[in-house]
Amino acid sequence: MSLFDLGAADLIGGLLGLAVTLVVFSHFIGDNAVFRLVLHIFIGMSAGYIAVVVAYNVLWPKLLRPVLEAEGWELLWVGLPLFFSLLLFARLFPRYSILGSPVLAFVVGVGAAAAVGGAVVGVLFPQVRATINLFDLDAIRQNQENVNLALVNGSIILVGTISSLAYFHFGVRGKAGSKTQRSTWMEWLAQVGQGFIVIAFGMIFAGIYAAALAALIERLSSITRFIYSLVAGF
Repeated sequence: MSLFDLGAADLIGGLLGLAVTLVVFSHFIGDNAVFRLVLHIFIGMSAGYIAVVVAYNVLWPKLLRPVLEAEGWELLWVGLPLFFSLLLFARLFPRYSILGSPVLAFVVGVGAAAAVGGAVVGVLFPQVRATINLFDLDAIRQNQENVNLALVNGSIILVGTISSLAYFHFGVRGKAGSKTQRSTWMEWLAQVGQGFIVIAFGMIFAGIYAAALAALIERLSSITRFIYSLVAGF
């Protein structure tokens, strides 16, 4: 592809992308005003995009349009969410903040309940079920796997699951005048769980680093192709 094959929009977009990329890379040299300007533009565009998505996908179809289309008693039911939403704005004014406190407490309570329920039903129970299934000998034989190797693998996962959960166990029995601490076996089990957690976080960090490195390579490749197309056009 040469310079003459590029349209005006592609040329302007490529130049802007090249300039923004170089400005972002300039942060390696040191903080500067241009980098902060680009960062503010990026944050502003992201916030604007999120606001538009929320307005068109949440506020209008689920809050405003039902109120406008409701009639009679339906208006009462669909108007309550709008009324409670407006009460949240009272939190902006210290004198009237008490009006929004019950609504905020309700939102936080529902969010906490949904988070806990999602963690238990969507993470804890499936993890327990998957760990149990690792010791299903019939399934292991059907998959034509080595039984001993599969049991060793399942045992490691079982120990990692139990010890990781034990790491977050903080129930202790204290006596008057003595320092409260977990039992010795629980402390050892928590230490093993800490090791598994460290390994898990290390793998997550490695995955994030690999994804960032892949994005960097793709960006450099795009810049190289764009510069080559510019040079080839002259």
